Amino acid sequence: MRNSCVERRRRRNFWSRRRRLAISTSSKCQSPAGSAEAAVPVAAELALQGLGGEGEPQSPWGRLFEELDSNKDGRVDVHELRQGLARLGGGDPDRGAQQGISPEGDTDPESGFNLEEFTRYLQEREQRLLLMFHSLDRNQDGHIDVSEIQQSFRALGISISLEQAEKILHSMDRDGTMTIDWQEWRDHFLLHSLENVEDVLYFWKHSTVLDIGECLTVPDEFSKQEKLTGMWWKQLVAGAVAGAVSRTGTAPLDRLKVFMQVHASKTNRLNILGGLRSMIQEGGILSLWRGNGINVLKIAPESAIKFMAYEQIKHAIRGRQETLQVQERFVAGSLAGATAQTIIYPMEVLKTRLTLRRTGQYKGLLDCALRILEQEGPRAFYRGYLPNVLGIIPYAGIDLAVYETLKNHWLQQYSQESANPGILVLLACGTISSTCGQIASYPLALVRTRMQAQASIEGSPQLSMMSLLRHILSQEGVWGLYRGIAPNFMKVIPAVSISYVVYENMKQALGVTSR
Repeated sequence: MRNSCVERRRRRNFWSRRRRLAISTSSKCQSPAGSAEAAVPVAAELALQGLGGEGEPQSPWGRLFEELDSNKDGRVDVHELRQGLARLGGGDPDRGAQQGISPEGDTDPESGFNLEEFTRYLQEREQRLLLMFHSLDRNQDGHIDVSEIQQSFRALGISISLEQAEKILHSMDRDGTMTIDWQEWRDHFLLHSLENVEDVLYFWKHSTVLDIGECLTVPDEFSKQEKLTGMWWKQLVAGAVAGAVSRTGTAPLDRLKVFMQVHASKTNRLNILGGLRSMIQEGGILSLWRGNGINVLKIAPESAIKFMAYEQIKHAIRGRQETLQVQERFVAGSLAGATAQTIIYPMEVLKTRLTLRRTGQYKGLLDCALRILEQEGPRAFYRGYLPNVLGIIPYAGIDLAVYETLKNHWLQQYSQESANPGILVLLACGTISSTCGQIASYPLALVRTRMQAQASIEGSPQLSMMSLLRHILSQEGVWGLYRGIAPNFMKVIPAVSISYVVYENMKQALGVTSR
């Protein structure tokens, strides 16, 4: 009981100190239309107070620094900050105690920072928070209410209920008015890991890290901060490595899918076990990985092209606004996907030919490309291009729609106090939505694969997209358009699991900050 009372007293003292500091700071910027510049002289004044005397801290920031500096060495390192915030009840030490911990300069966050650096960091942080507050205070009345929270989420592509908005507001409202003023906003975020309201939505970004071997996903979005710090390219690299490991791990199922798409029919009744047995008998165990090399090789250029195209299309649609709404993401993502597919499509054709090759048919990737060029001409590298590009529309549309529906359902029904749904919910939403997108686009993917492979199969007629669709429907019925979908489903869960684990480890290795 005594420890509990002491803990509550510490928390009250902590918030009291932060409140007094907020009041003194906001006294010069009480106008709701005030600018971030108004905070600069206030911050400078507090800095002088904190560094006054014989180096002893006098300001609330200085006293807070003293309390966080547990070993009294004149510096606060990441470990001390995390322990101090956990003890005092400020921020979220597990998720972001070291994110953006140091101000501009050469300070090393691992070695900690002194009082001057600590004060400068809080000054800069306060200026950013004031800009954020005014951007959310849409009617400029000095308070953020429930409707403004809903509008902010809606502008970022998420529709939340009144009840959900009230939960978010309640987490910051400390005087019971059901509005957030500048002091409450500042108190809540000053030592919190979140940089802006978009960080709340970070958990809900439909990340393409869930690599299931398909190339039709809408590109991920990166915040302005991620672009400025260079985190975006590290995340792309981490995603590419995760995709490479994931595709290599599930390559036998991917080759089986392509094998069944091309060779399975009503007459031969080729199934999963029969397909695996046939491939192993023809080329041994290692033959199950045929075509995996180029499947991995095309990840990096496709991701880079898709990202650059997406950024340009996004700016054309919404100017410089960082986040698109769902329907705008669909349009931009589909166009970016079409751009990337147009450029790297010859690699798709090579992947299919190498996946289906017989033992000794080609010496390697270059030999395969030269033979296609000599025997079939340049146009062969774009066989199946039309159904492939058309497949982007149902895949991206249904993928995003299902993801948004599942996400909003979870927010409405199960979110209590946190915007973080947890990794299991995210993985489930991403897996289900991607699977639904695959089901919708699978007939076009099958037609594309058959068109890519037609010339390499002796006696196979060279049919157009519509002719091939009619042929499949007349000979095998609707089910014929879904040949090979079983091994495709079988690889989803292991592919998602492998890609997520590798992605998280790669992020740590590359120093990508996890929020």
